[in-house]
Amino acid sequence: MAEKRDYYEVLGLKKGASEADIKKAFRKMALKYHPDKNPGDKTAEEKFKEVNEAYGILSDPEKKKMYDQFGHAGVDPNAGFGGAGGGFGGFSGSYDDIFDMFGNMFGGGFGGFGGRAQRNGPMKGRDLQKAMTITFEEAAFGVKKDITVNKHVECSNCHGSGAAPGTSKQQCPKCGGSGQIHTTQRTPFGQFSNVSPCDRCGGTGEIIETPCPECGGSGHIRKNVTIQVNIPAGVDNDSIIPLRGQGEPGVNGGPAGDLYIVIRVKPHKVFKRKGSDLQLEIPISFDQAALGAEIVVPTLEEKIKYKVPAGTQPGTRFRIKGKGVPNVRNGRKGDLYIKVNLEVPTKLNSEQKKAVEQMSKKLDDKCYKGKSKFKDIIKELFS
Repeated sequence: MAEKRDYYEVLGLKKGASEADIKKAFRKMALKYHPDKNPGDKTAEEKFKEVNEAYGILSDPEKKKMYDQFGHAGVDPNAGFGGAGGGFGGFSGSYDDIFDMFGNMFGGGFGGFGGRAQRNGPMKGRDLQKAMTITFEEAAFGVKKDITVNKHVECSNCHGSGAAPGTSKQQCPKCGGSGQIHTTQRTPFGQFSNVSPCDRCGGTGEIIETPCPECGGSGHIRKNVTIQVNIPAGVDNDSIIPLRGQGEPGVNGGPAGDLYIVIRVKPHKVFKRKGSDLQLEIPISFDQAALGAEIVVPTLEEKIKYKVPAGTQPGTRFRIKGKGVPNVRNGRKGDLYIKVNLEVPTKLNSEQKKAVEQMSKKLDDKCYKGKSKFKDIIKELFS
């Protein structure tokens, strides 16, 4: 019989690791070797059992203390150190308990391994997630788009049973259909009972004598599935659209999981978004700002005219109501905020320079409130 590996080594830890480190390492290793991720891989299955065994000891303060002092003998019920019987190396309860914990930890997402009461019952399929990139306009107005997802679907040949057409699953003769094997151990401290999954049927209580040739007995096959997604108006970056029942198929007649679409929105050339409001910067000339002017303002739907009042200062913001993006919850549109930036002319020819000089001579300090106020501050500082 092979010698057991050190439990800390199994989880990739050093002796004295904290409770948080043990839990984190267990999550990582259990996910890596879980049978659902390694179908038919006996080595991964053994690794998974070894990881669960190690966690069962190191996650229990009393057993961890005994293990740190005496090694495997400290948690062996037959060694006389007082370790509790059952499971793996003194793991309290049964093999199912660790799957209960594992299922809770990962939200019950691994089909085929639920709690003891659910092992033979219907279980929801695994949830899936897929990213979808759309344009700024599609996010604002809403759109219907197709997305292709590679996932497991029910085998059409056996209709998900896993048994070849004309045949059916049979009750496991080893566990009598319970999916569990009960064993009893005698120790110096009394008799201990242990419950573990049946190794013949894998805990399902049923066996397939003649597997379906299409799916190999799994009841499902992997294929690309095209699904239409209805994207509502007003979605934004990282919005999530749930598609119920479009995830992985359920187990033992359970419902299918869900598919979660994560929205990615491409940036726009001129518009920026803040909630349901849009923001836009428009350059205007000196004469437009000084005298006032009617400018053309783009919106997501049309071009509109807007009157910039005389004396508009650089950086002034104007609001146009109802020209933003619909709120995804109530459909109410936000506003469009325009920021005007004064553009100073460049590359002037001699005639243009003279025109600017003549204009400046006709404008005194009274025309420039800010400039006049700053001059007064300078005089006060150095008087």
